[in-house]
Amino acid sequence: MADSSADRLAVIHRHLSRDSDGKAAGPKVPSSIPKKRQELLRWNGWGYEDSGFVLSNLGTEQNPKYVFTFSGSRYEIASADLPHFFDWAYATIGVDPAKKKDPQGEPSYPPPIVNEGFVSDLKNTKITFSFEGMDRLFRAHGHTLHDIALLRGGQFLRIPDVVVWPECHSHVEELITLASKHNVAIVPIGGGTNVTGAVDCKHGEKRMIVSLDTSQMNQILWIDDGNLVAHVESGIIGKDLEDRLQARGYTTGHEPDSYEFSSLGGWVATRASGMKKNRYGNIEDLVVALRAVTPNGEWRSSGTYPRVSTGPDMNHVMIGSEGTLGVVTEVTIKIRPVPPVRKYASFVFPDFDCGVKFMRQVARDRCQPASLRLMDNQQFQFGQALRPSKGPFGLMVDGLKNFYLTRLKGLDIEKICVATIVMEGTVKEVAIQEEKLTGIGIEFQGIPAGEHNGKRGYQLTFAIAYIRDIGLDYGVVAESFETSVPWDRVVNVVNNTKSRLEKECADRKFSHSFISARVTQVYDAGACIYFYFGFNYGNMSMLQAVEVYEELEIIARDEIMASGGSLSHHHGVGKIRKKWLPSILTSNAINVLHSIKSTVDPQNIMAAGNLVFD
Repeated sequence: MADSSADRLAVIHRHLSRDSDGKAAGPKVPSSIPKKRQELLRWNGWGYEDSGFVLSNLGTEQNPKYVFTFSGSRYEIASADLPHFFDWAYATIGVDPAKKKDPQGEPSYPPPIVNEGFVSDLKNTKITFSFEGMDRLFRAHGHTLHDIALLRGGQFLRIPDVVVWPECHSHVEELITLASKHNVAIVPIGGGTNVTGAVDCKHGEKRMIVSLDTSQMNQILWIDDGNLVAHVESGIIGKDLEDRLQARGYTTGHEPDSYEFSSLGGWVATRASGMKKNRYGNIEDLVVALRAVTPNGEWRSSGTYPRVSTGPDMNHVMIGSEGTLGVVTEVTIKIRPVPPVRKYASFVFPDFDCGVKFMRQVARDRCQPASLRLMDNQQFQFGQALRPSKGPFGLMVDGLKNFYLTRLKGLDIEKICVATIVMEGTVKEVAIQEEKLTGIGIEFQGIPAGEHNGKRGYQLTFAIAYIRDIGLDYGVVAESFETSVPWDRVVNVVNNTKSRLEKECADRKFSHSFISARVTQVYDAGACIYFYFGFNYGNMSMLQAVEVYEELEIIARDEIMASGGSLSHHHGVGKIRKKWLPSILTSNAINVLHSIKSTVDPQNIMAAGNLVFD
């Protein structure tokens, strides 16, 4: 006899909530991100409190010798002096040690709006919460330039009124039930690394705003060795997930630049991408099933199937929903055995065009390594400025190498670009990849530049996120933004966007500015491009400079889209890009989104205000 629908759903539920069918994941493990984030992380900037760039004078006041170092011991760059970085920063972006701009101290906090009924019911649960100002402030923002500028020299007009820390799916159900009962607004937050204003509180929200911090929902509930999937709570931080999986011999392979601080649920909510997506896929490729809570009830996948043909994929309603429909609580994600071999490589190309042709051919031949990234000349020069004084990661073009590249090979140091490569797999797989990539690289005038430079380029990704903070210390505003582009538009999008920003900076008579690009992910049909843009704001105030920057980023985005690029590859929409959505989505598509919202959240309890929602 065929199973009834109810029986089938019961089996599915047992499968999704099991903790014994796969291997037991062990006792509850604390999150690496504490509830009091300020105990570990910088409250007014990026990353760990004990890490960051520091400018020191190793000379005298009469004969100064300025040198940058990187504090702490968490990153490899911290093990060496950076004697060349100050010269680059002085010449390129006008860093002047005499014009240091110290950030403000801890600001005052707007008083919370309190819904007494909600708070009374909350106290009767086992869910911890806080009304403390710094706890609320820490969850009032992501990491846009605007967010950090307000922390350093401004004031948030609206911050969450209370922070809650659910520890499991049922806690989230309790919270959303109470929020619906008392008409309280909920804004979920994972790692808080978004760069789209996604968790910023709406100024006009009159209801009590609850910041639902998922960081304590961080357990691997089970691992299924046979099917190579793991069922994981959504608040787990990326690095914690990888460390725990690798201790069991597995990896997700998902490494966004922010993976030290961003969460699994945040990846799902924003349709994230990682540096090694070529081998492991983007987050939508990795998610097998998910579980979420909406104000109208539970949302869950029909099962942990490899693929189904049962109409539109309901997982994808939640993937990319940016906290507007519900809270993702658990995710079944693909895992792979840790590859036995990881090898790095790099190539120098005469110019950006040759580098892009190399990338395109790699994609055409379907031989993408785990990670393949191409830096333009400005990024190359910047990377060289971060070289240490000695050691295996020294200057690529010093001495004989400079002679070899410029004299014997005829390359122009002001035009060359560099591709960095990470290969993973068995010994045989990596050897085949290396042989193919070397052949394609040589075909497009590439010169092998060694394993050390490939490794250094990959590892620097995590440290350079701290550069914006030191820039703000010395009058420089800077930010990154991304897009995805068909292959035949990559060079045009880069050239047009850089040219437009260079003209805008010249028209505004900035003393120094910097615009660069890198190709970071490759697909059969196109690539992801990251832009890095900043300028020295001279006599403007920091907040005035941020307003100007935002105007220029809008101009850049318009140029990107006019030249054939997308609104976003993986950062998402949030609030800062939602004004473009009516131009890229049909009215029917927007109506569908509103219909879904009104069905699962008729009171707008999930009040993040991202995408097309107010």
